[in-house]
Parts: sequence; structure tokens; C-alpha cells
Amino acid sequence: MAEKVTIGNCELWHGDCREVLPLLPAVDLILTDPPYGIGASSGVGKYGVMKWGGDADKKWDEDTPPQWLMLLMLEKADNLIVFGGNYFSLPPSRNYLVWDKGAGFKNRTFAECEFAWCSWDGNAKVLTRDPLACGDYAHKVHPTQKPVRVLEWAMSLAPKNDTVCDPFMGAGTTGVAALNLGKRFIGVERERQYFDAACERIDRALAQPRLFDDAKVGAGDTAVQGDMLLPANAKVSGAGTASAGLPGWQANGETE
Repeated sequence: MAEKVTIGNCELWHGDCREVLPLLPAVDLILTDPPYGIGASSGVGKYGVMKWGGDADKKWDEDTPPQWLMLLMLEKADNLIVFGGNYFSLPPSRNYLVWDKGAGFKNRTFAECEFAWCSWDGNAKVLTRDPLACGDYAHKVHPTQKPVRVLEWAMSLAPKNDTVCDPFMGAGTTGVAALNLGKRFIGVERERQYFDAACERIDRALAQPRLFDDAKVGAGDTAVQGDMLLPANAKVSGAGTASAGLPGWQANGETE
């Protein structure tokens, strides 16, 4: 049976989203990063599973979402963003978000960019952010954890986003991004290790003072240290002054 934990305006479910999602109400936006089924859970390397999370014995990446679940997400949300959408059978869309990982991922065994499929019509957009140069992976919990900044960017582009759901919550980065932007969040995660990490991160993010009443993230406005949203003139430990000039930070195309 699924377990529900409420933290502020966040509703967190420990359970299988195939069982929980049908019971949840409709939301403005589902923003999620499902398992791709490409064998990531067996990977080992400097930036791989063995270093972050010790998941070599878990098969989380082999259990991909069935087609009915993808269709249910389309029904449940006014807007849907699926990272790794190129791995799934989704309706044709010209609206893709592209996260360019920057110079730190050139000539590595990992992808240099990631694609997120969007359900609404629009022009494709690109964000360049090098997670290595920006220190996004300093406190990484889940092997495929995205930087908070990347999810804030994606979330802010959705036409409706007051209530955000992530049925594959992992370590809760979508929830942290939603809190930073003043949104309500619903998350589902079946692995206890990651569910507990998500609860801890979201509780910590909620306890931090909101630095913006209407947090609208745009080029030059903010930087991110760990999970915390910082104003452009804030001092960041070990990084001087936070600004659009941070290493690896560049918004291409349309800004938020």
C-alpha cells in the first residue's frame, strides 16, 4: 500500500506510480524523467551508478513505463514534459527542450545533451548548463538526477504550472524546483532510498527562506548553490559572485 507524506504544499507518495497515478487528481503540469530502459542501472564509472547511490543491484532502469501509463500522464496533465521523450512512443511534437551539458561532457561516454518532449505546441529551446563546472553534482543522490536549475527552466516554460507532478520523482529535484518557483508539488517514488532522500531535500528546501516572492528564473537573475535559489549578487562559497557569468551557464534562444 502506498504511503503519503505531506511537507508544506508538497504531497509525496512512496509507492508505484502505476498504482498511485490513477488515484491522483488532474494537475497543470507533469514534469518527469522516467527510466529509459537502456541499462543505466548497470553502469559503473566516475559519474556512474556505483559512485552515486550504489545501485548496481537495482533494476530501476529496466522497468520502463508501459504505453498506457504514458497516455494516462497525457490525460492527467494540461501540460506534459518528459525527459528522454526520444526513447518513448509519444505523439509527434516540434516542441522539444534541449539541455546542452556544455564543455564538461564533450568526448565522454555520457550524452552531451538530453531531450525533453513537450505536449504543447511551441518552438524548441536550448539551455546550456555544464553540471560539472557549476557544481550541480556535488550533492547528487540519484544516478540520473538533473540539476535543479534545469528543471526550473523547463517548468517555467510550461503554459500552466501552478500544480506540478512527477510520477518518477527519484530524489525529489522536481519538487525542489517547484518549491523554488512557488508551485504546489505532487511526487511519487517507489524506491525507499530515493523517497527518503526526496523528503529530506524537500523539507530542507521548504525551510530555506524564499528569496523571491514570485521566483521567475531568467538569464542573469539567479544562480543555484545545491538546492537553494540565490540572487545574482549573492556570494557563493568557492565560486565568487553568482551571475550569468558562472562557468557553464548560458541560456540559448528564448529566455524565461
